[in-house]
Amino acid sequence: MNDLKWAHRHLLGISDLSKEEIFYLLEKANDFRNFLEKSPKRLANLKGYFLVNLFFEPSTRTRVSFEIAAKLLGMEVINFSTSLSSVQKGENLRDTVLTLSQMKVDILVVRHRESGLPLYFAGFLPFHIVNAGDGIREHPTQALLDLLTIKRQFGKVSGLRVAIVGDITHSRVARSLCVGLVKLGNSVVVSGPITLVPRSIEEVGAEIVFPVERAVQDVDIVYLLRIQRERQEAGYFPSLKEYSIFYGFDSKVMQLVRKSFVLMHPGPVNRGVEIASELVEAPFSLIQEQVTCGLAVRMAVLDTLIGSD
Repeated sequence: MNDLKWAHRHLLGISDLSKEEIFYLLEKANDFRNFLEKSPKRLANLKGYFLVNLFFEPSTRTRVSFEIAAKLLGMEVINFSTSLSSVQKGENLRDTVLTLSQMKVDILVVRHRESGLPLYFAGFLPFHIVNAGDGIREHPTQALLDLLTIKRQFGKVSGLRVAIVGDITHSRVARSLCVGLVKLGNSVVVSGPITLVPRSIEEVGAEIVFPVERAVQDVDIVYLLRIQRERQEAGYFPSLKEYSIFYGFDSKVMQLVRKSFVLMHPGPVNRGVEIASELVEAPFSLIQEQVTCGLAVRMAVLDTLIGSD
Protein backbone atom coordinates (compact mmCIF):
# COMPACT_ATOMS: atom_id res chain seq x y z
CA MET A 1 0.00 0.00 0.00
CA ASN A 2 1.31 3.45 -0.81
CA ASP A 3 2.44 5.82 1.96
CA LEU A 4 -0.04 8.62 1.27
CA LYS A 5 -0.52 10.77 4.38
CA TRP A 6 -4.26 11.15 5.05
CA ALA A 7 -5.26 14.81 5.18
CA HIS A 8 -8.95 14.66 6.14
CA ARG A 9 -10.41 14.57 9.64
CA HIS A 10 -13.85 13.59 8.30
CA LEU A 11 -15.41 11.77 5.36
CA LEU A 12 -18.18 14.08 4.18
CA GLY A 13 -18.24 13.44 0.42
CA ILE A 14 -16.45 11.95 -2.57
CA SER A 15 -16.13 15.48 -3.91
CA ASP A 16 -13.63 16.25 -1.14
CA LEU A 17 -11.26 13.42 -2.10
CA SER A 18 -8.49 13.49 -4.67
CA LYS A 19 -8.01 10.70 -7.19
CA GLU A 20 -4.99 9.50 -5.20
CA GLU A 21 -7.01 9.44 -1.95
CA ILE A 22 -9.78 7.39 -3.55
CA PHE A 23 -7.22 4.88 -4.83
CA TYR A 24 -5.65 4.76 -1.35
CA LEU A 25 -8.99 3.87 0.26
CA LEU A 26 -9.78 1.31 -2.44
CA GLU A 27 -6.43 -0.39 -1.99
CA LYS A 28 -6.89 -0.62 1.76
CA ALA A 29 -10.51 -1.76 1.33
CA ASN A 30 -9.41 -4.45 -1.11
CA ASP A 31 -7.08 -5.85 1.55
CA PHE A 32 -9.97 -5.91 4.05
CA ARG A 33 -12.20 -7.56 1.42
CA ASN A 34 -9.67 -10.38 1.10
CA PHE A 35 -9.42 -10.58 4.89
CA LEU A 36 -13.20 -11.12 5.15
CA GLU A 37 -12.80 -14.53 3.50
CA LYS A 38 -10.82 -15.73 6.52
CA SER A 39 -11.80 -16.76 10.05
CA PRO A 40 -11.57 -15.70 12.80
CA LYS A 41 -12.20 -12.19 11.59
CA ARG A 42 -11.68 -10.00 14.64
CA LEU A 43 -8.81 -7.49 14.54
CA ALA A 44 -7.58 -5.19 17.28
CA ASN A 45 -6.62 -2.19 15.09
CA LEU A 46 -9.12 0.13 16.78
CA LYS A 47 -9.57 -1.56 20.16
CA GLY A 48 -10.57 0.99 22.80
CA TYR A 49 -12.23 3.40 20.35
CA PHE A 50 -15.96 4.17 20.34
CA LEU A 51 -18.29 4.67 17.37
CA VAL A 52 -21.83 6.05 17.51
CA ASN A 53 -24.31 5.33 14.73
CA LEU A 54 -26.70 8.30 14.55
CA PHE A 55 -29.33 7.52 11.93
CA PHE A 56 -32.34 9.80 11.47
CA GLU A 57 -33.56 7.81 8.45
CA PRO A 58 -34.46 4.12 8.24
CA SER A 59 -31.49 2.00 7.24
CA THR A 60 -30.55 -1.63 7.52
CA ARG A 61 -27.55 -2.35 5.33
CA THR A 62 -25.62 0.89 5.91
CA ARG A 63 -26.12 1.04 9.68
CA VAL A 64 -25.43 -2.66 10.22
CA SER A 65 -22.46 -2.52 7.84
CA PHE A 66 -20.86 0.27 9.88
CA GLU A 67 -21.58 -1.62 13.09
CA ILE A 68 -20.02 -4.87 11.88
CA ALA A 69 -17.05 -3.03 10.31
CA ALA A 70 -16.33 -1.24 13.58
CA LYS A 71 -16.62 -4.41 15.66
CA LEU A 72 -14.35 -6.35 13.29
CA LEU A 73 -11.72 -3.68 13.98
CA GLY A 74 -12.19 -4.01 17.75
CA MET A 75 -14.31 -0.88 18.32
CA GLU A 76 -17.20 -0.47 20.73
CA VAL A 77 -20.44 0.56 18.98
CA ILE A 78 -23.48 2.43 20.22
CA ASN A 79 -26.55 2.58 17.97
CA PHE A 80 -28.33 5.82 18.82
CA SER A 81 -32.08 5.42 18.44
CA THR A 82 -33.79 8.74 17.74
CA SER A 83 -37.18 7.26 18.65
CA LEU A 84 -35.93 6.69 22.23
CA SER A 85 -33.83 9.83 22.54
CA SER A 86 -34.37 13.31 23.94
CA VAL A 87 -34.97 14.49 20.36
CA GLN A 88 -38.50 13.25 20.95
CA LYS A 89 -38.72 15.62 23.94
CA GLY A 90 -37.83 18.59 21.77
CA GLU A 91 -34.05 18.67 22.23
CA ASN A 92 -32.41 20.17 19.14
CA LEU A 93 -29.79 18.29 17.16
CA ARG A 94 -26.94 20.59 18.17
CA ASP A 95 -27.55 19.91 21.87
CA THR A 96 -27.91 16.19 21.20
CA VAL A 97 -24.54 15.86 19.48
CA LEU A 98 -22.86 18.22 21.96
CA THR A 99 -23.99 15.84 24.69
CA LEU A 100 -22.44 12.94 22.76
CA SER A 101 -19.21 14.90 22.44
CA GLN A 102 -18.91 15.07 26.22
CA MET A 103 -19.11 11.27 26.32
CA LYS A 104 -15.81 11.22 24.43
CA VAL A 105 -16.76 9.05 21.48
CA ASP A 106 -14.27 8.87 18.60
CA ILE A 107 -16.38 8.62 15.44
CA LEU A 108 -19.94 9.71 14.69
CA VAL A 109 -21.62 8.08 11.69
CA VAL A 110 -24.62 10.16 10.70
CA ARG A 111 -27.46 9.86 8.22
CA HIS A 112 -30.16 12.51 7.84
CA ARG A 113 -32.71 13.62 5.28
CA GLU A 114 -31.29 17.14 5.29
CA SER A 115 -28.40 17.83 2.91
CA GLY A 116 -25.34 19.24 4.64
CA LEU A 117 -26.01 18.14 8.22
CA PRO A 118 -22.74 16.11 8.53
CA LEU A 119 -20.85 19.16 7.22
CA TYR A 120 -22.58 21.31 9.87
CA PHE A 121 -21.63 18.84 12.64
CA ALA A 122 -18.02 18.78 11.42
CA GLY A 123 -17.84 22.51 12.06
CA PHE A 124 -18.02 22.24 15.85
CA LEU A 125 -17.73 18.63 17.02
CA PRO A 126 -14.36 17.36 18.27
CA PHE A 127 -14.54 13.85 16.80
CA HIS A 128 -14.49 12.30 13.32
CA ILE A 129 -17.71 12.58 11.28
CA VAL A 130 -18.62 10.04 8.59
CA ASN A 131 -21.46 10.93 6.24
CA ALA A 132 -23.69 7.87 5.85
CA GLY A 133 -26.01 9.74 3.46
CA ASP A 134 -27.29 13.32 3.69
CA GLY A 135 -30.40 14.37 1.81
CA ILE A 136 -29.84 14.32 -1.93
CA ARG A 137 -26.19 15.47 -1.64
CA GLU A 138 -23.67 12.68 -0.93
CA HIS A 139 -23.29 9.05 0.13
CA PRO A 140 -19.51 8.62 -0.01
CA THR A 141 -19.13 5.10 1.39
CA GLN A 142 -21.73 3.82 -1.09
CA ALA A 143 -19.71 5.30 -3.96
CA LEU A 144 -16.50 3.80 -2.59
CA LEU A 145 -18.04 0.34 -2.22
CA ASP A 146 -19.36 0.56 -5.77
CA LEU A 147 -15.89 1.50 -7.02
CA LEU A 148 -14.32 -1.37 -5.08
CA THR A 149 -16.84 -3.82 -6.54
CA ILE A 150 -16.00 -2.55 -10.04
CA LYS A 151 -12.27 -2.74 -9.39
CA ARG A 152 -12.50 -6.36 -8.24
CA GLN A 153 -14.73 -7.33 -11.18
CA PHE A 154 -12.77 -5.66 -13.98
CA GLY A 155 -9.29 -5.49 -12.43
CA LYS A 156 -9.41 -1.74 -12.96
CA VAL A 157 -11.61 1.21 -12.15
CA SER A 158 -10.79 3.52 -15.04
CA GLY A 159 -11.65 3.55 -18.74
CA LEU A 160 -15.09 1.97 -18.32
CA ARG A 161 -18.50 3.15 -19.52
CA VAL A 162 -21.32 3.11 -16.97
CA ALA A 163 -25.06 3.71 -17.36
CA ILE A 164 -26.89 4.90 -14.22
CA VAL A 165 -30.65 4.48 -14.60
CA GLY A 166 -33.55 5.71 -12.47
CA ASP A 167 -34.31 8.58 -10.11
CA ILE A 168 -31.22 10.74 -10.61
CA THR A 169 -32.87 13.84 -9.15
CA HIS A 170 -33.29 12.55 -5.60
CA SER A 171 -30.37 10.11 -5.50
CA ARG A 172 -27.32 10.91 -3.38
CA VAL A 173 -26.02 7.51 -4.52
CA ALA A 174 -26.08 8.60 -8.17
CA ARG A 175 -24.46 11.95 -7.44
CA SER A 176 -21.57 10.50 -5.41
CA LEU A 177 -21.03 7.65 -7.85
CA CYS A 178 -20.98 10.01 -10.85
CA VAL A 179 -18.37 12.18 -9.17
CA GLY A 180 -16.23 9.18 -8.25
CA LEU A 181 -16.44 7.50 -11.65
CA VAL A 182 -15.66 10.67 -13.59
CA LYS A 183 -12.82 11.57 -11.23
CA LEU A 184 -11.18 8.19 -11.95
CA GLY A 185 -11.49 8.51 -15.72
CA ASN A 186 -14.68 6.67 -16.62
CA SER A 187 -17.53 7.82 -18.86
CA VAL A 188 -21.01 7.97 -17.34
CA VAL A 189 -24.42 8.15 -19.00
CA VAL A 190 -27.61 8.69 -17.01
CA SER A 191 -31.17 7.89 -18.00
CA GLY A 192 -34.65 7.29 -16.65
CA PRO A 193 -37.96 9.18 -16.59
CA ILE A 194 -37.35 12.65 -18.03
CA THR A 195 -38.89 14.13 -14.86
CA LEU A 196 -36.20 12.49 -12.72
CA VAL A 197 -33.06 13.29 -14.74
CA PRO A 198 -31.95 16.88 -14.01
CA ARG A 199 -29.71 18.82 -16.41
CA SER A 200 -27.52 19.68 -13.41
CA ILE A 201 -26.06 16.17 -13.45
CA GLU A 202 -24.08 17.22 -16.53
CA GLU A 203 -22.07 19.54 -14.27
CA VAL A 204 -20.26 16.53 -12.77
CA GLY A 205 -19.42 15.14 -16.21
CA ALA A 206 -22.28 12.75 -16.87
CA GLU A 207 -24.02 12.53 -20.25
CA ILE A 208 -27.82 12.40 -20.39
CA VAL A 209 -29.18 9.82 -22.82
CA PHE A 210 -32.83 8.98 -23.58
CA PRO A 211 -34.42 6.48 -23.82
CA VAL A 212 -33.09 3.86 -21.40
CA GLU A 213 -32.77 1.33 -24.23
CA ARG A 214 -30.19 3.56 -25.94
CA ALA A 215 -28.38 4.46 -22.69
CA VAL A 216 -27.55 0.85 -21.80
CA GLN A 217 -26.03 -0.02 -25.17
CA ASP A 218 -22.25 -0.37 -25.29
CA VAL A 219 -21.73 0.05 -21.55
CA ASP A 220 -19.69 -2.16 -19.22
CA ILE A 221 -21.95 -1.59 -16.22
CA VAL A 222 -25.69 -0.96 -15.83
CA TYR A 223 -26.31 0.62 -12.43
CA LEU A 224 -29.98 0.70 -11.42
CA LEU A 225 -31.27 3.05 -8.72
CA ARG A 226 -33.93 2.20 -6.20
CA ILE A 227 -37.24 3.85 -6.90
CA GLN A 228 -38.34 5.63 -3.75
CA ARG A 229 -42.02 4.78 -3.49
CA GLU A 230 -42.84 8.12 -1.83
CA ARG A 231 -41.82 9.81 -5.11
CA GLN A 232 -44.67 8.08 -6.91
CA GLU A 233 -47.18 10.21 -4.99
CA ALA A 234 -45.42 13.35 -6.26
CA GLY A 235 -46.34 12.40 -9.83
CA TYR A 236 -42.84 11.99 -11.31
CA PHE A 237 -44.09 8.90 -13.13
CA PRO A 238 -47.61 7.46 -13.55
CA SER A 239 -47.29 4.23 -11.57
CA LEU A 240 -44.83 1.56 -10.45
CA LYS A 241 -46.26 -0.73 -13.12
CA GLU A 242 -45.56 1.78 -15.87
CA TYR A 243 -42.10 2.44 -14.45
CA SER A 244 -41.30 -1.27 -14.68
CA ILE A 245 -42.54 -1.38 -18.27
CA PHE A 246 -40.70 1.68 -19.59
CA TYR A 247 -37.63 1.95 -17.34
CA GLY A 248 -37.24 -1.43 -15.62
CA PHE A 249 -34.44 -3.85 -16.50
CA ASP A 250 -35.94 -7.04 -17.87
CA SER A 251 -35.44 -9.69 -20.55
CA LYS A 252 -36.20 -7.17 -23.34
CA VAL A 253 -33.44 -4.82 -22.22
CA MET A 254 -31.14 -7.81 -21.79
CA GLN A 255 -31.18 -8.19 -25.59
CA LEU A 256 -29.58 -4.75 -25.99
CA VAL A 257 -26.60 -4.93 -23.63
CA ARG A 258 -23.13 -6.32 -24.14
CA LYS A 259 -22.67 -9.98 -23.24
CA SER A 260 -19.88 -8.97 -20.86
CA PHE A 261 -21.89 -6.34 -18.95
CA VAL A 262 -22.50 -6.47 -15.20
CA LEU A 263 -25.50 -5.24 -13.22
CA MET A 264 -25.31 -3.22 -9.99
CA HIS A 265 -27.86 -1.77 -7.57
CA PRO A 266 -27.37 -0.05 -4.18
CA GLY A 267 -30.30 -1.89 -2.58
CA PRO A 268 -32.75 -2.51 -1.23
CA VAL A 269 -34.14 -3.84 -4.52
CA ASN A 270 -37.77 -3.39 -5.52
CA ARG A 271 -38.10 -6.68 -7.36
CA GLY A 272 -40.32 -6.37 -10.39
CA VAL A 273 -40.03 -2.57 -10.48
CA GLU A 274 -36.52 -1.37 -11.36
CA ILE A 275 -35.39 -4.94 -12.11
CA ALA A 276 -37.12 -8.18 -13.02
CA SER A 277 -37.02 -10.48 -10.00
CA GLU A 278 -35.35 -13.37 -11.84
CA LEU A 279 -32.38 -11.14 -12.79
CA VAL A 280 -31.49 -10.03 -9.26
CA GLU A 281 -29.42 -13.16 -8.59
CA ALA A 282 -28.24 -13.78 -12.17
CA PRO A 283 -24.52 -14.49 -12.78
CA PHE A 284 -23.98 -10.97 -14.14
CA SER A 285 -25.44 -9.37 -10.99
CA LEU A 286 -22.95 -7.92 -8.48
CA ILE A 287 -25.64 -6.83 -6.03
CA GLN A 288 -24.62 -9.26 -3.28
CA GLU A 289 -20.91 -8.58 -3.76
CA GLN A 290 -21.64 -4.85 -3.29
CA VAL A 291 -22.85 -5.62 0.24
CA THR A 292 -19.62 -7.40 1.19
CA CYS A 293 -17.50 -4.69 -0.43
CA GLY A 294 -19.47 -2.19 1.66
CA LEU A 295 -18.23 -3.85 4.83
CA ALA A 296 -14.62 -3.75 3.59
CA VAL A 297 -14.87 -0.09 2.55
CA ARG A 298 -16.27 0.96 5.93
CA MET A 299 -13.44 -0.90 7.68
CA ALA A 300 -10.97 1.01 5.50
CA VAL A 301 -12.61 4.37 6.20
CA LEU A 302 -12.73 3.89 9.98
CA ASP A 303 -9.16 2.57 10.10
CA THR A 304 -7.92 5.49 7.98
CA LEU A 305 -9.67 8.23 9.95
CA ILE A 306 -8.57 6.95 13.36
CA GLY A 307 -5.11 6.25 11.98
CA SER A 308 -4.79 9.88 10.89
CA ASP A 309 -4.88 11.14 14.51
